[in-house]
Amino acid sequence: MNDLASASTSALELTSAAAFRGPLVLEARGLSKDFRLAHGLRRDLLSAARDVSFGLYRSATVALVGESGSGKSTLARLLAGQERPTSGQILLDGRAVQPSVRRQFRAYKRDVQMVFQDPFASLNPVHRVRYHLERPWRIHHSRQSGASVKAGLEQLMTRAQLAPPELYLDKFPHELSGGERQRVAIARALAAGPRVLLADEPVSMLDVSIRLEVMGLLDDLRSRLQLAVLYITHDIASARYFSDEILVMYAGQIVERGPAEDLTLTPAHPYTQLLVASAPDPQSPMGIARGAAPLSTLAGSSLPAVGCRFSHRCPYADQQCRTQTPALLPISSSRAASCWHLDVAAPELLAAGLRGRVPP
Repeated sequence: MNDLASASTSALELTSAAAFRGPLVLEARGLSKDFRLAHGLRRDLLSAARDVSFGLYRSATVALVGESGSGKSTLARLLAGQERPTSGQILLDGRAVQPSVRRQFRAYKRDVQMVFQDPFASLNPVHRVRYHLERPWRIHHSRQSGASVKAGLEQLMTRAQLAPPELYLDKFPHELSGGERQRVAIARALAAGPRVLLADEPVSMLDVSIRLEVMGLLDDLRSRLQLAVLYITHDIASARYFSDEILVMYAGQIVERGPAEDLTLTPAHPYTQLLVASAPDPQSPMGIARGAAPLSTLAGSSLPAVGCRFSHRCPYADQQCRTQTPALLPISSSRAASCWHLDVAAPELLAAGLRGRVPP
């Protein structure tokens, strides 16, 4: 891999597949988050996110894909300001965010809003829909009159496809369906007038029949309001159709990134290959997965302390993988993967990419 490593550059030097939509709005640079776990007298360190870097662009959707426990939600909470990073920076419009500066951080929270996975848990059951929307509206539009607030709430409800608004504003969360509750949660996030929307598994708690409707709503809002969207999911198939770029996360690290369609059609990293292979095949009458990846291969187990975090599950792992951590290796101008053996895992893809990067 020495010849291949000579073509390697920093992940930040890659051109994001989402960059063509609009300018960079929010950027993560080397974000890491460690948690200390106590086991009696022993204290362990859990790295939930490790040196994660990527950008969110206006009018574009970037998908963060990975299994449960891979660190996706931790990364979302870091970007939302609910957790402080152990190291690294978050930049909004090119300027570092300082959580300790209260006025600056309040402005940041106005620009960056989050939609949570469970719409019932994220809404206070003792308050009506009107309260959930009016409170953030008044916080972020403090000088508006009562008539302006009323018009604003109606606009939010209409944007979230809850019409007519008067049918929903005086209802309690338990009186709504799961899809309606998630639409209320989306409307609440929009009340601040954000430029960035962090959607953490926004449809995983919903019935299959309405997931497509809610995802279509998010895509419509992205386009009409020119939002920069981070779509967090474990479903790589939906990420392909609703995002411009996919970041594949495993054990707190980005192991592959690239344009959504290219990455899902020709996955390079062995972990991405397993995710794609285990996705349901719509052409199959029983929805059987496309590949031959056995379920035991996808079962979680304890992570190795050194080397590649995926080495204990990878069919190509050798001694180098178990002792040295691979960096992201650019495959093309917009694709990269973190693997010592891309020449074996994805030989044709790597060769095609490097022909355009390495002089003969």
